[in-house]
Amino acid sequence: MASWTETHSPSRTPVCCSSSTLMSSGWRYFFEEKQPLQFHVFDAEDGATSPSNDTFLGSTECTLGQIVSQTKVTKPLLLKNGKTAGKSTITIVAEEVSGTNDYVQLTFRAHKLDNKDLFSKSDPFMEIYKTNGDQSDQLVWRTEVVKNNLNPSWEPFRLSLHSLCSCDIHRPLKFLVYDYDSSGKHDFIGEFTSTFQEMQEGTANPGQEMQWDCINPKYRDKKKNYKSSGTIVLAQCTVEKVHTFLDYIMGGCQISFTVAIDFTASNGDPRSSQSLHCLSPRQPNHYLQALRAVGGICQDYDSDKRFPAFGFGARIPPNFEVSHDFAINFDPENPECEEISGVITSYRRCLPQIQLYGPTNVAPIINRVAEPAQREQSTGQATKYSVLLVLTDGVVSDMAETRTAIVRASRLPMSIIIVGVGNADFSDMRLLDGDEGPLRCPRGVPAARDIVQFVPFRDFKDAAPSALAKCVLAEVPRQVVEYYASQGISPGAPRLCTPATTPSSSP
Repeated sequence: MASWTETHSPSRTPVCCSSSTLMSSGWRYFFEEKQPLQFHVFDAEDGATSPSNDTFLGSTECTLGQIVSQTKVTKPLLLKNGKTAGKSTITIVAEEVSGTNDYVQLTFRAHKLDNKDLFSKSDPFMEIYKTNGDQSDQLVWRTEVVKNNLNPSWEPFRLSLHSLCSCDIHRPLKFLVYDYDSSGKHDFIGEFTSTFQEMQEGTANPGQEMQWDCINPKYRDKKKNYKSSGTIVLAQCTVEKVHTFLDYIMGGCQISFTVAIDFTASNGDPRSSQSLHCLSPRQPNHYLQALRAVGGICQDYDSDKRFPAFGFGARIPPNFEVSHDFAINFDPENPECEEISGVITSYRRCLPQIQLYGPTNVAPIINRVAEPAQREQSTGQATKYSVLLVLTDGVVSDMAETRTAIVRASRLPMSIIIVGVGNADFSDMRLLDGDEGPLRCPRGVPAARDIVQFVPFRDFKDAAPSALAKCVLAEVPRQVVEYYASQGISPGAPRLCTPATTPSSSP
């Protein structure tokens, strides 16, 4: 949801119109896509059915990612000539309006059910139905059959609140109990009704249980002294909150984006037009294209928009010794670059000063990024999740060490994206991606979770830049939620932040 406010004259009634690549009602959010938004503010006139150019007060642009990552964004309104509209500002507030992701765990048992079998006891099971808007009943759960038992205890089960009651705690629920028959003609024992709200309230206190009389309407209407066909007891009703990626982002979790670029000799001499690192004035090379596509999305989720950028596999000044984790801005104390445009500038300046060499060792840069991720893990909070983008042209030389580094990183708040540049054999990369089964280190220890996403750039060289970003970033939201859920870490409360700045365009 986006709302707006504006500094204006009391005599005016401003209205806001938004245009974007998204639907104006119920915007769908995708982390892996850059979703631009425009907001236009007009002065409403009496009787006017639509804004006109004569009443235009100002406009602004941003991305949905900026709004989501900061929860509240305040930006100046701009006139058509690009100048600010006085002191007028617009404030956009984001709110997730999707249905709840809560799950509920339920445990039922029964007591003194009617016996429907002549030579043995009933084999009871229970069905739960929710009532739809058209008053039809929809089956949402069927318990297992408990053989030859009038006092069954059914296994606990878990289902989403959406499945149980369509997230409406007042929606009627119907419970039917049967005696199982192998012919499929099950004998009806009894029924009762409730709501999820009633079930929650009846089990709110520790150890508190709720019970209902199981009623057979035919017996109730025919038998004068009929009381019930048994008792159904709800022994457990526990709600489990399942958090979303948006919950973590809007709760203050930042995506810490780090770049690692392959400067091994197999890329070719940068002075040659055949080199993968060739800086042509006509078209950016594949390294730059990948960096812009992926980094342009990630920078919306980092508040200071400063990104560490490293190179590996090159001889660097002043002694021209081989390094596998050098800062491409040549400042080892502060390897961060200002926005993705700063990373690109540092890359361009770095190339003429280094000697492409080798080998292609990836483990050092993974271990380097894992250090702050480990510090983040020790906080026990969801404040910073690291994403490492590795751009490389060839086969990994230190495969054993890289596997060990990835398995270790799989237990940290960290994901790794590998983009293969050029036409080399990337079969090793697919092994790291887990395409052939869970990744294991040489000692056989498996990765705790899948954190690597590999794509060859050649599959996207003729596609729009957004296609590459969409492919490599699509798994990040799941990986973020998976990590924090595995650690039992809930997102922080949604917070309000300082006004956003608009990233400058890449050179």
